[in-house]
Amino acid sequence: MFPAGRGTQTSRKAAAPLTLSLMAPELVTLAPGVHFLPAAVNSVVVEDGRGGALLVDTGLDDAQARKLLRALEAGKLTPTAILNTHSHADHHGGNAFLLKRFPELDVFAPPLEAAIINHPVLEPLSLFGARPPRDLQTKFLLAPPSPARPLPGAGRAQLGGVEVELLDVSGHAAQMYAVRIGDVLYAADALFGPDALAKHPLTFCADSRQQKEAAARLGTLEGVRVVLPGHGDPAEDLAALVEANLAAYDRTTRAVLEAVRAGPASVDELLARVCGVLGVQMTNAGAVVLNRAVVSAHLTELLEAGTVRLAVEDNRLSFGAGSDG
Repeated sequence: MFPAGRGTQTSRKAAAPLTLSLMAPELVTLAPGVHFLPAAVNSVVVEDGRGGALLVDTGLDDAQARKLLRALEAGKLTPTAILNTHSHADHHGGNAFLLKRFPELDVFAPPLEAAIINHPVLEPLSLFGARPPRDLQTKFLLAPPSPARPLPGAGRAQLGGVEVELLDVSGHAAQMYAVRIGDVLYAADALFGPDALAKHPLTFCADSRQQKEAAARLGTLEGVRVVLPGHGDPAEDLAALVEANLAAYDRTTRAVLEAVRAGPASVDELLARVCGVLGVQMTNAGAVVLNRAVVSAHLTELLEAGTVRLAVEDNRLSFGAGSDG
């Protein structure tokens, strides 16, 4: 869903250039046994060496799930399990279609996200604050339910016969895991490709401070040859991708602070000001509640830093410049 030092990492100047090949129709190979289906949300396929494959994120809907299944069939692979990195509808909306074909598949997700995947109405409910109206019950915010099992935590895990390393990158979602397989990193929505950042200046987050910290941590990883964002093309230069994302996240924080400095206002008033600064034009209810949440997340970060204050004025929550702002 849209939305100071960063350590050292192994230099990739001397590394072989990134080469991608088609493993089967629509699947692109990142490393031996590691592939992805390019789409609005990338789906990752990790082979178990015995004709099976772990699927990481299944996309928005049945259409992507069908493409994913066709690609698996062309590669003579059978899904062994599903891993959802987080609970946003565009990352688990394809689960239901795949489970109809393979009802025995286990679905795994971070604990809080697993609860939402089991009860998807929690996503629009949390964004709207009450039972969501019909305009917020679209596939972009309300995926079909699927029986996700909570993962015990970050670290190495055997899922569907495949060993992966799960990295805690919470921030974009309340809980989220990136997935590392050898020298391949699937960053999920902890990092976005340049085109996605340009298209969505208000990059979604539940916790903007954690979002920045998660991106910075990924920048310290060594031995990553290729990084695949949840939205965007694979890249060799992890440090550059991290830098671009941190710059985008910081730009949003600055825009929110500038909006507050223009005078005390409610979240909705601040959202309109921020959209004006960033050139965002919202045309549907889903975009409004998503971008409202982004502004709220950055306001919480600024409140904790003391640069913004919260008050109740004229029967509304009002945000104004704080003592340090």
